[in-house]
Amino acid sequence: MPRERKIVPIIISAAIFILMEVAALNMLSRNGALQEIWIARGAHNFMRAVWGGSESVKYYFSLKKQNEALAEENFALRQSLLQYGDEASRARLDTMTLGLGRQVSGFTYIPATISKMSRNSQHNYLIINKGSEEGVTSHSGIVTGKGVVGIIDAVGRHHAYALTFMNSDISISARLGTEGAVGPLVWDGKSTGQGILKEIPLQYKYSPGDTVYTSGYSSIFPPDIPLGTAGESRVINGATNEIKIKLFQDFTALRFVMVVSNSNRKEMEDLSK
Repeated sequence: MPRERKIVPIIISAAIFILMEVAALNMLSRNGALQEIWIARGAHNFMRAVWGGSESVKYYFSLKKQNEALAEENFALRQSLLQYGDEASRARLDTMTLGLGRQVSGFTYIPATISKMSRNSQHNYLIINKGSEEGVTSHSGIVTGKGVVGIIDAVGRHHAYALTFMNSDISISARLGTEGAVGPLVWDGKSTGQGILKEIPLQYKYSPGDTVYTSGYSSIFPPDIPLGTAGESRVINGATNEIKIKLFQDFTALRFVMVVSNSNRKEMEDLSK
């Protein structure tokens, strides 16, 4: 009760003060046009400040909902882009498979996804999610629409281990152009996007930018898979050229691959013994 008795006089005093201020302003506005203009301008400024402040408060509290909506929209866009990228990768592999199937008989193709891959040593490898249960066999090739990725070395029931092209133990029989010289293509040991085409006789001419393809002289890979473009060369022992090759395949962004198997490989290997 004592506390309420203190509050009531304060409220009454504040109300009386406000009424007196309003009355004083009213009397002042009637004393002249200039005072009326000042009072009107002050009232407008006060109302504008109050309105602007309330709008700012409303905007501030609406930011949380707007940010949440933007976050949901960004997440949906990212999911759509990822899905589109996966579908595009699969489409490229399907197109490559159909194209190679029309050109070369005896090769079968199994789509796979890379489960693990190394890129930081001289003997890099990868593991795919397909094995013997899906028809994968050792000494099969791994390719994409942009070139050769590696060779299967060991096979489990549902996974397979492969040596990638970025491995000092791997070489691929490659051809300059569609009818040029043939030589072993190896990784340069430094860059994920560079190879070296070796043992090219000096009499075979080429132009920088010429495309390099698989030669078909292998029981692992079919011919005419584009591998990269030719660059600078150097003469080795005065007899052959070594040519730098810029690879089409980007080993830093690799997920979907094709396992390519030659059903005639054993027969070819038996005949060459």
